[in-house]
Parts: sequence; structure tokens; C-alpha cells
Amino acid sequence: MSVRELDFDACYRAVAARDARFDGRFYTAVTSTRIYCRPICPARTPASRNVRFYRHAASAEAAGFRPCKRCRPELSPGDPGWDHRGDLVGRALRLIDEGVADDGGMARLAGRLHITGRHLHRLFTTEIGVGPLAVARTKRLLLAKQLLTETGLPIVDVAFASGFGSVRQFNSTMKDTYGFTPGELRATTRRSTEVPGDALTLRLHRREPYDAATLMRFLAARAIPGLEHADGTSYRRAVPGGTVTLTPEAGHVRLDVSVDDTSHLARIVARCRRLLDLDADPEAISAVLGETSLEPLVTARPGLRVPGAWDGFEVAVRAVIGQQISVAGARTILGRVTARAGRPHPGTGGDEGPARLFPTAAELREADLGGLGLTGRRVATLKALATRVADGEIDLDGAQEPAQAVAGLLEVPGIGPWTSGYIALRALRDPDAWPGGDLGLRRAMACLGIPEDHIERWRPWRAYAALHLWSSE
Repeated sequence: MSVRELDFDACYRAVAARDARFDGRFYTAVTSTRIYCRPICPARTPASRNVRFYRHAASAEAAGFRPCKRCRPELSPGDPGWDHRGDLVGRALRLIDEGVADDGGMARLAGRLHITGRHLHRLFTTEIGVGPLAVARTKRLLLAKQLLTETGLPIVDVAFASGFGSVRQFNSTMKDTYGFTPGELRATTRRSTEVPGDALTLRLHRREPYDAATLMRFLAARAIPGLEHADGTSYRRAVPGGTVTLTPEAGHVRLDVSVDDTSHLARIVARCRRLLDLDADPEAISAVLGETSLEPLVTARPGLRVPGAWDGFEVAVRAVIGQQISVAGARTILGRVTARAGRPHPGTGGDEGPARLFPTAAELREADLGGLGLTGRRVATLKALATRVADGEIDLDGAQEPAQAVAGLLEVPGIGPWTSGYIALRALRDPDAWPGGDLGLRRAMACLGIPEDHIERWRPWRAYAALHLWSSE
């Protein structure tokens, strides 16, 4: 949907009803107050003559509006329309979330997408109403506002954690855009979500319903020893310089971050949101799948999510190692691979051995994978995959168009439709990905009496159909 396609009457009805289904899809700007809000803002509904609607918070800020302190736009779940899009704008938005624009500006962002900066700017102004750098700046400001409101992190640390190059730049940008300095905002907030110790705590909001229990069980069954730990109620993993812990709570997921360097916090937040599929639209998914042979499963597990990926290459390795073996067997071998090729982590791995980071593509390419329980053919596949990812031929972290990435995966000897489909489902965020030939899916469909031709009826949400079938076993 482009900026020209927002329907004023439909948006105004959603605001009047405070309809949570539209939270994150657009923002309401009020000309009399110069404030923009979420559709669910509890403030009195403004008169229609004083209202403007914007698809992205950056568009509202570029028009001179500042975020509401009451409904806090920084807490909006992401727009599901962008979350699953594989076109240039959708991929660029994911790279902005990863901090690519903060690290290298427009040139690096456009370079990752293999287009010119001028073309990228034109696409953004058409779709969103502002350029990519304005979007990146708004994301920095909104993250900073959340950090100032919810944490006790010193203002200088907030500046760098949210991607600003200096405290002076941070103060000036916030004053110019919002009308108050970081110190003035901090002085008016009450921080009630802090936890003891060095951990930084943030709330990650999602749409309801949200089936956290099934998602946590999925992650727990596949947790790699020494890298991850999940107990059904929370998920923890080692990341460079520290750890992250995700705990589903009422209305949000609590993120506890303990890292040496907070400058990559925006990237951590973005990866956690994708891992837990927090920006999905459960009502749109159930509206389609609930009218098919999957209706009993959709009714039994409303809000089922597709587990995403902390790192795309990691999911690809999981998929290759998981070919034709059990989940438990794959978990054991993945633990051995991580122990052999991953870098040591300063944390402790608990009962499952010393903590390690999952190896990068370059590290796995150079590692000796003999004696770990892998066949020679599987080792060759992993080496070929690692080489192509390390050399930039395959990009599994958002820059490459999903169909192009899948085509590249299928060129790797030993990767077929099931493996590429699983990678597309989890790493590439393709909502219609289908791991063809999966024995678990076949078994579940046979038990439920669902014929093969029903698979086509589940488009464009076949990835969610797969999760419903896997969860039914």
C-alpha cells in the first residue's frame, strides 16, 4: 500500500473505535496539537477536520508532528504489510532495522540492495512519503524515547544505543523534532520496568492473540547446547558481547539485554521481533486458514506464530543438518558444530557446557567438521553453503529478494525443496513458504484426512499452515 492508498474514512472509523487491529498500520496526526498518535490512543477522538493520517511515523514527523506521550508510538507493533514484503522497500526497511543506514548511510543501504541511492529514495517517497534516511532517523528517535522512558540508562549511553553519533547530535535532533531535550523527557518519566543488575529491559509489543506457549516449545526443542536455553516460558541466547532473554508477558514480550556495547541495541530489538514473529497479523491469517480444512487447528491455537531467525545463516545450517534426522538428533549435532567452530562466549553455558557463539559463514567455511556425526556429503553441503554466504552470493539476512535467495540455495549441492522451503519459512520471512516433502507435514495431513491439493488453498499463508500442522502432532 502506498501513501496515496490510505482510506481516510476507514482510518477515522478505526481511530474512533480504538481498533487494536490497526495499531502500527498507520498514525493519526492532529493539526490542532501537532501530535501524532496510535489508532488506540485513549485520548478523545479529534474532529475529522483536524486529522491527517500517515502510513509511517517518519512521515508524520517529517510533516512537523511529534509523538504522543500518552499512547507512545514507539511501542507500536510493526506494520505487517512491511514485515512480509520481499520488494525493495520491504527489504530496505529490514536493513534499516539492522542499523545499515546508521552504520553507512544511504550509500551502504543502497549498495546492499544493488541499486542507486537516488532510485531507493524515489521508491521510499512514493511508498512512505519520506526518504530512507528520514525513516532511519525516526527509528533512532523512537528507540531513544523508549530507552529514556523505560530504563535508567544514562543519556550518553541512550544516544549511542539508539544510533546517534554524538550526544550533541542527539540533543539537537530530539529538541528540533520533538520540542524537548532528552533530559527534559527523562525528568518527566517514571521507570518501573528496570531489573536488578546490568540488564537493560524493554517491552516488545505484539498483536493479539499471541500463542507464546507453542512458540516457546518450538524454540526449546531446538535450542542448541551452549548457545541457547529455553524452558517453555522464556528464551535466552548468547550474542556477541552478552546475552538476550525473551519472556512473554501479558500484552508484550519482555526483553532483557545484557551486553558490553549497547550501540547495536536497535539491531538486537529488530532480530528479537523477527525471531518471535511479533509483527504478524493473526486476524488476517486466521481469516484465510480458518475457512479451510485447517479450521479446527486454527481454532485450537489462535495467534500461532512462525518462529523466525536470529541469524539467517544459522537457520540455513540448522536446515541442512536437520535433513532426514530427528529434531533431537539435529540439536545434538548442532551443539557439536557450535562447540567446534563457534567463538567462546564470556558467559556460562550451564549444564550443557561452555557458552559459544554460533559460527559465522566464514568461520564455518574454515572449520574442520570431521568426527561430529555428519556424513561427507552433508559436510560438503555445509562448506558450499558457507562459501556462498561468506562471499555474498547468497544473502539470508534481508537484502536479497526471497525468490532470488531461494534460487541461490537450490544451486548448492545437497539443498532441495524441503531445505530451501524451511529456510524461506524461518529466515527469509516468506509467509507462503512451504517445505515440500516434509514427513511431519505429510503425517499430520494424513491423520487429519487433508488431501494434497488443499495446500494451494492455504496461500498466501502456507508457512503458518505448516506451523499449525507441525503443532498438531
